[in-house]
Amino acid sequence: MTTFVDRVVLHVAAGDGGDGCASIHREKFKPLGGPDGGNGGRGGDVVLVVDPGVTTLLDYHHSPHRNAGSGKAGQGSNRSGADGADIELRVPDGTAVTTTDGQFVTDLLGPGTRFVLARGGRGGLGNAALASTRRKAPGFALLGEPGESLSVVLELKSVADVALVGYPSAGKSSLIAAMSAARPKIADYPFTTLVPNLGVVQAGDVRFTIADVPGLIPGASQGKGLGLEFLRHVERCSVLVHVLDCATLEPGRDPISDLDVIESELASYGGLEDRPRIVALNKVDIPEGRDLAELVRPDLEARGLRVLEVSAVSHDGLRALGFALAELVTAARAAAPAPEPERIVLRPAAVGESGFTVTKEQTDEGVAYVVRGEKPRRWVRQTDFSNPEAVGYLADRLARLGIEEQLFKLGAQEGDTVIIAGRISPAAPDGLGDDAVVFDWEPTIAAGAELLHGRRGTDLRLEGR
Repeated sequence: MTTFVDRVVLHVAAGDGGDGCASIHREKFKPLGGPDGGNGGRGGDVVLVVDPGVTTLLDYHHSPHRNAGSGKAGQGSNRSGADGADIELRVPDGTAVTTTDGQFVTDLLGPGTRFVLARGGRGGLGNAALASTRRKAPGFALLGEPGESLSVVLELKSVADVALVGYPSAGKSSLIAAMSAARPKIADYPFTTLVPNLGVVQAGDVRFTIADVPGLIPGASQGKGLGLEFLRHVERCSVLVHVLDCATLEPGRDPISDLDVIESELASYGGLEDRPRIVALNKVDIPEGRDLAELVRPDLEARGLRVLEVSAVSHDGLRALGFALAELVTAARAAAPAPEPERIVLRPAAVGESGFTVTKEQTDEGVAYVVRGEKPRRWVRQTDFSNPEAVGYLADRLARLGIEEQLFKLGAQEGDTVIIAGRISPAAPDGLGDDAVVFDWEPTIAAGAELLHGRRGTDLRLEGR
């Protein structure tokens, strides 16, 4: 049964905003009570939180779909709907988040780090909030916005100071068991270690973590064996330890050739050239192993590598190895840049920036005028198109924003096709989005159109069409 998962595809959906309420206050002896519809509640967010007690992504392997709560609809008597509940997803330290097509989203490092992965939709305004001096009793309310939904890839990269790398059965698990309190599975066959193991080592006043990375073989950086699955766990380590088997019985293998193969795979994976290396010649408790270690040691030192002869069985050289690693880890920590304090960056819109664009484009149905922008798209999502007054209110908002003026400048005529682009999706190669709105343009009446009298919930400009 799977107990460790370090890569999952997660499908999340934030909560939808609640609809606003269209209500009129009714009370004895108060014939003109006025609008009292409350606003809808905000949809819940999906938040990733780093939890030191979580070490695997197994929960999201079994349950990859996570949804936040939706906001409640507003009610009469100026009662606003309840906000939807946020959902917090606990992830291990060192989790990288990317889109399904490989684009970087965020890197979660440090206990308590939070990231809002999907934001909930805004709640719709009730008719009490929409009342104005020109529209004293609106017969409509705004709809709640849908929450964001997306699929991301969560990839766990172990956060350790030291990584033990080497061939299968080189003795990495035995070393980490001998140097720390970790108790990984140890056996005399290759690929005993199927998941990375972490251990804590105390060397004098320095405490550091050490990771046992599953065995690498030729072609690991291209996906052969288990290498590609676990090379990612080497990325965050400050120091690399080459564990070389000096007592292997496999033909054609020796410590020098093993080192060359592993270095080649690390170079093919990339990004590890600047990490300091130490070579641990393991299994010197065996006479043949000690003889071979003494034979190859001068060649390794000639390459500029620091070489230590160790034995996980007899514990020979482990104390010296621990202090050597502590020295390199201390130097790496001192050289690491200090974390910058979190800053809130405000980016106000430039003066004169309208926040929308209008272009004349050729579509499958002919020439159309396409409106793109966050405000028009949001206003369309909030509009109840079954209510003529709500549609008229949308037309007024778009006119005040300046869209009508732009349409006139581009030569649009009454009855021309106008498209308000929606949210972009992979299924929309034309770039219009999966919730675009298409309508025949009817210019609004000049300023003061809202003063036209009519029954509540109607708009005289739309009657007879």
